[in-house]
Amino acid sequence: MLEFLRGRDVLVAGWGVSGRSLIEPLRDIGARPVVTDGGAAALAEAAGLGLDIATCTELETADWSRFALVITSPGWRPDSPVLAAAVTEGTPVWGDVEFAWWVDQARIYGPVRKWLVVTGTNGKTTTTSMVHSILRAAGIASVACGNIGLPILDALRRNPGPQVLAVELSSFQLHWAPSVRPEAGVVLNVAEDHLDWHGGLDAYAAAKSRALYGRVGVVGLDDPVAASLARRSKARRTVGFRIGVPADGELGVVDGKLLDRAFTKAAILAEVGDISPKGPAGVADALAAAALTRAIDVAPQFVREGLIEHKVGPHRAAFVREVAGVEFIDDSKATNPHAARSSILGHPQVVWIAGGQLKGASVDDLVEEIADRLVAAVLIGADSPVIAAALARHAPEVPVVEVRAGDHAGMGDAGRDGVARADAVMAQAVRAAAGLARPGDVVLLAPAAASLDMFADYTHRGRSFAAAVAALEDGDIGRHL
Repeated sequence: MLEFLRGRDVLVAGWGVSGRSLIEPLRDIGARPVVTDGGAAALAEAAGLGLDIATCTELETADWSRFALVITSPGWRPDSPVLAAAVTEGTPVWGDVEFAWWVDQARIYGPVRKWLVVTGTNGKTTTTSMVHSILRAAGIASVACGNIGLPILDALRRNPGPQVLAVELSSFQLHWAPSVRPEAGVVLNVAEDHLDWHGGLDAYAAAKSRALYGRVGVVGLDDPVAASLARRSKARRTVGFRIGVPADGELGVVDGKLLDRAFTKAAILAEVGDISPKGPAGVADALAAAALTRAIDVAPQFVREGLIEHKVGPHRAAFVREVAGVEFIDDSKATNPHAARSSILGHPQVVWIAGGQLKGASVDDLVEEIADRLVAAVLIGADSPVIAAALARHAPEVPVVEVRAGDHAGMGDAGRDGVARADAVMAQAVRAAAGLARPGDVVLLAPAAASLDMFADYTHRGRSFAAAVAALEDGDIGRHL
């Protein structure tokens, strides 16, 4: 399949992590990589490494017959000028995941691996980490890769190499990877996100459904859109999971135990109390991870051991600190309303810190559902007025504090420094939340929005929250009540 690349130029579109991972495999199969990127600094770095480069402007008038293939970074939209020109000229466009799939199938770096693919709007990284933990417990050489951070090509090039890949894939990556046929793949859930990139929810869901093209497809039955994808599944077998009593062909929960009725008559896999993170979202992710690993015959005892060993990653419903009987939880990774919903439903009494960039998503359904759990809400970021309006409509009795960047008295020089300015706003928000909390409450950072209006990324937002929590004293709790 890759022979057509030998001795030919291949355009690498995007000099990011995935772009860098392409260079050595392309050279290993005898192709000549040429790098393009919209940033001058990125092109300069690539040129400094001895790579051929081409600016996006140069490619507008390029002779496309020069290129056998374009391999795009996942973030590049299909209508971007370079990719649109390639398609118009008849040059095939692959994503880095598609290329990695064919590199693996061609056995460039050893025997073909089993791919266990995880996608969904929320819970991808947690589920992928759980899969990897279960595989380790079973003694199976594996690696977590893909959207979780390590490029798949870098995982394939490891020596000794893994037998199984726990692959987290975004909708962008799946859009550009039509050939991937995983040993098992799961769609956890599907909610409004990245609709501007895909052009609508149907196209977004269709991209997610490509995880269901392999031997076993798994869908989250508690999510209506994910459950509907079972009808689109091209897998040889499709099973589901639910946080409830499972039917035949499903995994679920009975009397506080995770139960497999899909790959055996009935097998207990773990206790709900074994699962980290706590709450319904964590249990759903554990069921998904169990389904993928049971699909390749991992024994129930290793599923349990792996789930017990798994610890939640940073900024994903991570416990930060308890102050005077109030727990502070960092779920900065909850960058859309669907993720925030799962986080909030894990706690009965919540002081909610929310806000940022909603990216056009509605929060009305979320606020209406969680209203009875909210002790108070503290709002930050560009779209805080939108969330405040939803709270006024659906939870008018909930106290709301909006912290604006310009409202922070004494910000001084920090106001001219974006990082310090954001940290100062977060510190004020945390103090306000602490002042509205009583012992037994949870102060939960689950923004329901992206972070880039104020912070470098969601990890910066989470670190800022943790630093503000570390500065609290017992006397800060409940002082506004």
